[in-house]
Amino acid sequence: MSDLATGPGGKAPAPGQPVHAEPRPAPRVPAPPRRALLLLVVGLAGFVTTLDNTVVTVALPTIQTELRASLATLEWVVTGYVLTFSGLMLAGGRLADVYGRRRVLLAGLAVFTAASLAAGLATSAGALVAARLVQGCGAALILPAMLAVVSVGNDDRRRSVGVAVWMASGAGALALGPVVGGYLAQHAHWSWVFLLNVPLGAVVIVLAAVAVPESRDETAARVDVPGVVASVVVLSAGTFGLTFGAELGWTSPVILVALAVSAVAAAVFVAVERFGRDPMVDLELFRARAFTGGVAAQVLWGLGVNGVFFFTALFLQGVLGFSPTASGLAFVPLALLVVVVTPLVPAVESRLGAGRTVALGLVLVAAGMAAVAFLRPGDGWAELLPAVCVIGIGSALTMPLGSAVLGAVPQARAGVAGGVFSVAREVSGLFGIAVIGVIVNSSASFTAGYSTGLLTAAGLVAVGAAVSLVTLR
Repeated sequence: MSDLATGPGGKAPAPGQPVHAEPRPAPRVPAPPRRALLLLVVGLAGFVTTLDNTVVTVALPTIQTELRASLATLEWVVTGYVLTFSGLMLAGGRLADVYGRRRVLLAGLAVFTAASLAAGLATSAGALVAARLVQGCGAALILPAMLAVVSVGNDDRRRSVGVAVWMASGAGALALGPVVGGYLAQHAHWSWVFLLNVPLGAVVIVLAAVAVPESRDETAARVDVPGVVASVVVLSAGTFGLTFGAELGWTSPVILVALAVSAVAAAVFVAVERFGRDPMVDLELFRARAFTGGVAAQVLWGLGVNGVFFFTALFLQGVLGFSPTASGLAFVPLALLVVVVTPLVPAVESRLGAGRTVALGLVLVAAGMAAVAFLRPGDGWAELLPAVCVIGIGSALTMPLGSAVLGAVPQARAGVAGGVFSVAREVSGLFGIAVIGVIVNSSASFTAGYSTGLLTAAGLVAVGAAVSLVTLR
């Protein structure tokens, strides 16, 4: 197997393969104290951007009452963030490569923090939705720039540690989001769901200004405007269609038009990137087996795990009889295990290799999901907790996936690679919710539909394990 780029000590590209120029001079590697600050930036930035995917959901009833918001407006409070976040990530990655990863990261943090302040101070539902849309724009700049910072100038071990910190912080945010949102909405004010980001954002901006070295793609002369526009249309229209398809109906004119626009824009995007002079996403990247396989495994993981995650709270409360607080706490052991096991993953990877480690993690995740599928009314913590723990351990073992994807491409394209990986993570989750939702809603009962959907999702994750085993070296 020959990849487009190799890590330190790796082989040179094979004859006839495209050779991508690396930026010169090489980015400065942070000294150990600054390296620790850099990892803190990665963890905090990953935490706050992921937290805003889930923290607001529990506060929606309070927001509806105080701002007199309609149900349609409440949906936009949640989905507006996801829409701009997913739609602009590829563009954010290319901007980071062209204009500098540190500069774009700081810009994204500033936009996200200012929008959080605006959301917390909003006195109308429309102002809150607008602030959430801008929040998503900031997050779309932060995430790919942050992954590029983790990759550029670092060897395999340091890159793995950085990606592991990002993924662990995201897991913690997913688990703690409903708990934090519920506590703030009940004991403080719903506005603190957003205002909490302001001091955190200010701290991260200061730390990033100190700890993050600047780097950019020295070979990129300009931004691929047609590619950027096409990618935004593809992802925004597709995200809209997948988000509102179940509610409006998959055959409704609005959804059909949105999905058709996304499909046409995707064809235009591929043509532009293939024949463009300075493409945003160099399609040659997909000749690297680890890059393509890692992205495919990420998509399969997102289809399965995120698709089921959406319905799990309903299952825990409606079928197992958990209280809202208990159903939120059910995800905490998973997050804790991810945080505890993650530091042990490099030792496992050194013995098994990235492919086997990721495959083992995905198999454990699939097994835990399958175990949950057989829970029935009357079951409680004793039956649920072992499955949750297996999923948590397996999730930690998938940490090398992101590092393998970023390490398979030239560092000059690290921003775009991070954008592609992040888009795969977000959009596959939306598609998973749509697919699993069809299975759940077409069954005779919610319990039967959830079990069938869970087993289907576990199968998708297991396929992802097979892909990882074959493609990641």
